Amino acid sequence: MLHGHGEVKEIALDLVVAGGGRMPVLLNAVLERGSGGEPRITRYAVFDASDRRRYEQELLLAKQRAEESERRAVRLAQTLQQTLIPPADPDVPGLELATAYRPAGRGDEVGGDFYDVFQVADDDWVVALGDVCGKGVEAAVVTSLVRHSVRALAVLETSPKALLHELNALLLASESERFCTLVVMRLRREPGGWRVTSSAGGHPMPLLLSPGRKPEPLGQPGTFVGAFDDAYFDEASMLLTAGQSLFVHTDGVTEARQGAEFFGEARLLSALAEPASVDELVQRVLERVLEFQGQLPSDDVALLALRVPA
Repeated sequence: MLHGHGEVKEIALDLVVAGGGRMPVLLNAVLERGSGGEPRITRYAVFDASDRRRYEQELLLAKQRAEESERRAVRLAQTLQQTLIPPADPDVPGLELATAYRPAGRGDEVGGDFYDVFQVADDDWVVALGDVCGKGVEAAVVTSLVRHSVRALAVLETSPKALLHELNALLLASESERFCTLVVMRLRREPGGWRVTSSAGGHPMPLLLSPGRKPEPLGQPGTFVGAFDDAYFDEASMLLTAGQSLFVHTDGVTEARQGAEFFGEARLLSALAEPASVDELVQRVLERVLEFQGQLPSDDVALLALRVPA
């Protein structure tokens, strides 16, 4: 290095000192040449780097501890998130069902989006999909409370609208100040299809997909759940027949951002207009939302689609 560049700077070495111990040092050197260019003399400067070496070692250990802590946090977030959504889609006789979930960012923080599909009685099912405001452990606690409360209330309340009113009172009485948006649908098999009764609290409406027709919202939006004493919830009912589908999503779809631009309803409706199976439908919407945001979503995304087979 001296012959190539004429100098070296801050070479880290250990010097053996009296008694056989070692001293960390930094070494600088300059090569002086004669008039003919031949090496003439080398001047060295040696600095005690004991404190610096100790600092670097402490910094390295701190970095390793931080990385391990981050890995544990990611594992905890993933484990906790798995408790907030079903491990697999249930088999509903007479219905095709598909779901998708993608946490925000790198997926290292627990989100507030969730969905659930469970059976209440023979040919009687409940579908819930919602979004608790905020992220992190506190949001996850409220998400768990909402999900399990919906399951408990569904046994007592046959009406999704009444269920939302009960859930609203429960959240207002809880210590948390967080609220949620939520869609609850009750599905009962009838001759010719499935009777769907739906109610929403501050959430994007379920979209009815019928062959040859534009997607139509089912029902009217209500107020946030857990935010107001005088909450209002609408309820809509319809018979879902062969070939018809329902699609439900969280606002992480339409409010996905690319700079100042939103993904919006137009892009969503365009994705839903193309014929596909329910599995292909949810995957197509998810892929387009992720592509729109450069594969790094700014918010959680939860999707659910169900169809009566033709």
